[in-house]
Amino acid sequence: MHSFSGRLLIAASVVLAAFLGLTGLILDRAFRDSAQSAVQDRLQAQVYMLLGVVDVDAFNRLTLPQALPEARFSTPDSGLYADVMDAQGNLVWRSPSLLGRALPFFPAVRDPGDVQFAPLEAADGDPLFLLAFTVSWEVAPNHYRLYTFRVAETQWNFLDQLWSFRRSLWGWLLAATGILLAVQGLILRWSLKPLRRVAAEVTEIESGQRTELSSDYPEELRPLTTNLNALVRQSRTLLERYRNALGDLAHSLKTPLAVLRSALENGATPEELRQALIEQVERMNRTVDYQLQRAAASGPVALSTPLPVAPLAHRILDSLTKVYAERALDLRCEIATNTVFYGDEGDLMEILGNLTDNACKWARRQVVVRAWPAEDDRRAELVLEVDDDGPGIPSEQAPLLLNRGQRADPTVAGHGIGLAVVRDLVEEVYYGRLEIGYGTLGGANIRARLRFQANEGRVVDHQ
Repeated sequence: MHSFSGRLLIAASVVLAAFLGLTGLILDRAFRDSAQSAVQDRLQAQVYMLLGVVDVDAFNRLTLPQALPEARFSTPDSGLYADVMDAQGNLVWRSPSLLGRALPFFPAVRDPGDVQFAPLEAADGDPLFLLAFTVSWEVAPNHYRLYTFRVAETQWNFLDQLWSFRRSLWGWLLAATGILLAVQGLILRWSLKPLRRVAAEVTEIESGQRTELSSDYPEELRPLTTNLNALVRQSRTLLERYRNALGDLAHSLKTPLAVLRSALENGATPEELRQALIEQVERMNRTVDYQLQRAAASGPVALSTPLPVAPLAHRILDSLTKVYAERALDLRCEIATNTVFYGDEGDLMEILGNLTDNACKWARRQVVVRAWPAEDDRRAELVLEVDDDGPGIPSEQAPLLLNRGQRADPTVAGHGIGLAVVRDLVEEVYYGRLEIGYGTLGGANIRARLRFQANEGRVVDHQ
């Protein structure tokens, strides 16, 4: 069964049917016991009636009148029967209604006041309820005899009453089951309507009829639809980034290729061609590196697990310690262990790696890496900060260094694309801003504010 509503309907129907079935069995048992108790009380009353009309004759024998208060005792095969037995099991008296009949065997009751009641079957197969009651009768002064009064009634009236009750009970229960199942189906259909709407809107997104899911969903579905929208936006953003990167790469390579073609067509000397080739190949290499790093950025990842920042920062600093081992730099990480990043690990590696590598190139002795959440909502914004004790970056040079291929000092190794890649990641991929200024160590302070949700009015602030 692949239908969610079908699963719920079947499960709820089984539970409902089991509950109503159990209810019916309990009510049936309760009615049966109540009806049997009523029969027992009625037979006990008949015994008391017989006791009330008993007399003792001159021979100290129990006698009962011919005409009894209950007329059915005097009518043969009336369905109500009675007899009296002595302590030895001898029949003392029997009602006229027992003409041609005999009550079935019943264990004698030995103690006065004892009562036995049980359903039995007569010799002719007629079902009966039989009640036996033993009394100690004073037939003479200080002379007592035990007698057992037995009264029996046919079960046909009881069975008719029971079957009538059962027909009514199970009829109403079946009707209630049908009504409740219909109401239950309507409730399930109404309750699952948002899920069907989600499926329909996803189909519309696949066919291009809409760009994302609606926002007016119940609270239980809102996290699902929000994350689905984030996945759709992320997929669309990645596709757009790949297209833009390919377009930018093709456009950027046109100029160096045109320069090389021009040098060939204009009859440049071998030395001029060699110099032009070196410059343009270097330019194309920087362009390819830059565009590949931009295209590889993933951005905020929907449904991502939080990535601890401190372990990754320590790995980067350990690697840079080996790279710049001859300078014996003091590289420090001041990041709390509970600081996390909601995005791709490669993006965080790219940002922190470029910033710390740039700081190590210019630092005299010390580099400090810091990170903290910018708001109470830890998933809203993360701040990454790298400080060094180098010469710092003048405010007028800050915008230039964020452009691809720009370097503050050509003598320092590098392609000049590190900060440009960081700027693109921070501003275009993580909806944040890159701030450049002076830090507490006296050198450059580069601060990246990363947001994990798009917001309006993204600003780049160069302090």
